[in-house]
Amino acid sequence: MIEAINISNDEDIELKSIYKNWTDWRWQIKNSIRDVQGLETFLGIKMDKETKDKINSTMAIFPMAITPYYLSLIDKENLESDPIFRQSVPSKDELIINEYDMQDPLSEDIDSPVPGLTHRYPDRVLLHVSNTCAMYCRHCTRKRKVGDNDYNQNKQALSGALEYIRNHSKIRDVLLSGGDPLLLSDEFLDWILTEVKKIPHVEVIRIGTRVPVVLPFRITDKLVNILKKHNPLWLNTHFNHPNEITESSKEALKKLADCGIPLGNQSVLLAGVNDCSYIMKNLVRKLVQNRVRPYYIYQCDMSNGLSHFRTTIGKGIEIMESLRGHTSGFAVPTYVVDAPGGGGKIPVMPNYIVSWSHNKVVLRNYEGVITTYNESDTYSSNSCDLKCDECNLTLSSPNIHKRKAVGIERLLSDYDKTISFSPELS
Repeated sequence: MIEAINISNDEDIELKSIYKNWTDWRWQIKNSIRDVQGLETFLGIKMDKETKDKINSTMAIFPMAITPYYLSLIDKENLESDPIFRQSVPSKDELIINEYDMQDPLSEDIDSPVPGLTHRYPDRVLLHVSNTCAMYCRHCTRKRKVGDNDYNQNKQALSGALEYIRNHSKIRDVLLSGGDPLLLSDEFLDWILTEVKKIPHVEVIRIGTRVPVVLPFRITDKLVNILKKHNPLWLNTHFNHPNEITESSKEALKKLADCGIPLGNQSVLLAGVNDCSYIMKNLVRKLVQNRVRPYYIYQCDMSNGLSHFRTTIGKGIEIMESLRGHTSGFAVPTYVVDAPGGGGKIPVMPNYIVSWSHNKVVLRNYEGVITTYNESDTYSSNSCDLKCDECNLTLSSPNIHKRKAVGIERLLSDYDKTISFSPELS
């Protein structure tokens, strides 16, 4: 049971003194709420012993850390149904480990050729630069690493991962992740970006961060000036609910967008938080108003302790039906399942092809209107043998002969005669 309590005059004076440092991001981190007493004091609530014991038992396995800023967004009149509360405050449901839950559902550790790096897709890698976050999200897929103080984010720890990238010329895209890369010091982040950018075959650097959501004051002018030195740089953030888009977060996003960094957003579909067509539509519209392109909606992963957050995939498709055609196309994210076992992101969407013959495709739109698209009678496909010099199309690519098709692309290609294959099983 949780009940609101009145704040005394002395406590009110203390809160007023807090606000003088409110926009200092280091103060926010230093004063993160990490225990039940802090929750009660900051929110002005009183919990009974049973509720406290449940939270403490969960924190013994999955730690809690919430910035005062993010906690201040909670609706105190609707605590346990509040989307901010549900994403930040530990629940006893996290201790329920179901049959299909996994510690590492995406097999990131298996796909890690060197410490600190995951290489799953042919041309891109994920560089783990930290295990530290501004807030410990209750739905985190990497809950196994949260609060791991043994992982030192220093130059020596990252040297092997950087050398791996240098030695693999197919890698053109490097994603900095963690933890949260923007929780690193300005100087260390600048060093990482400089080292990656020095690698000739790396074309794009990306950063995954939740800082604009839970700690927008971290987006300082100094940080922005460092980031814009390293363009082309892309940044994806993680808003899950419209209530998270505040004046402070808008200002952080404005600073990033104004310096020329393309912004995207990756939401996670969470039961009791945003599993509602109206909430998601409101969220994507607010994002594009702030120059953030909705990129992905993730089906919640099968990590230990997340079962209470997981919806059915049918719910996700229902939400996609409410977006496509009902709002601007660039505001519609891709709904994906990050396949358990390391299969990568698999797009899941409503079926728009009703049927198909040798020269016609029957399609339906978002309203249910059925239409026929007639295939071209004159189209003659270009058969690709990788001999670009002899092709009627134009592509200047000296290394095209080294190209090797992977997966289903291999079965469809003209230059590879493979007609079937079976993925290797471990």
